[in-house]
Amino acid sequence: MFRDEDLTLLARPLYAFLTVAPRGERWPAPRPVWFEQAADGTLHLFSDPGAPKVARLREQPRASVVVAAPVGEPEHWVSVEGTVTLHDDGIELATRLADRYYDMSDPGHRQLLEEWQASGMTRIVLHPEKVNRFAA
Repeated sequence: MFRDEDLTLLARPLYAFLTVAPRGERWPAPRPVWFEQAADGTLHLFSDPGAPKVARLREQPRASVVVAAPVGEPEHWVSVEGTVTLHDDGIELATRLADRYYDMSDPGHRQLLEEWQASGMTRIVLHPEKVNRFAA
C-alpha cells in the first residue's frame, strides 16, 4: 500500500494531522499528532483517554491522517484513510515518541512525560484502507 518514498517520509519525526468524524454541526478539525508506522503498515498515535477525539473514535472508528514534508523541501505528502482500533496501552508508545519528538533533557518535557505516565494514554491504531500521495 505504501511506496518506498512514502515510508521514507513516514519514518521522519513529522507531525501527522489527524481528522476524525465531527459531532453534530461541527466541521472536521484536524489535530497535529505524533505517530509511528509499525512493521505491519499500521500507523500508531496516542491520546489522552478523555480527549474528545477518542470519544468520537469510539463512536465512529475511522480517521484520516496527512503527513507532509516541511516548507523548504520539495512538496511531498501522504494521506491515509482507514478504520481505527483503540488500545489502553498507549503510554509505551507515548514514551517512545517523546524520545523521537522531544529533547528529553528539557525538564519541562520530562515533567510532561511523567504526567502522561501517571494518567495513562490510549493508543490509536489506524489501519490503512486508502493511501493518496503527491511528490514533486
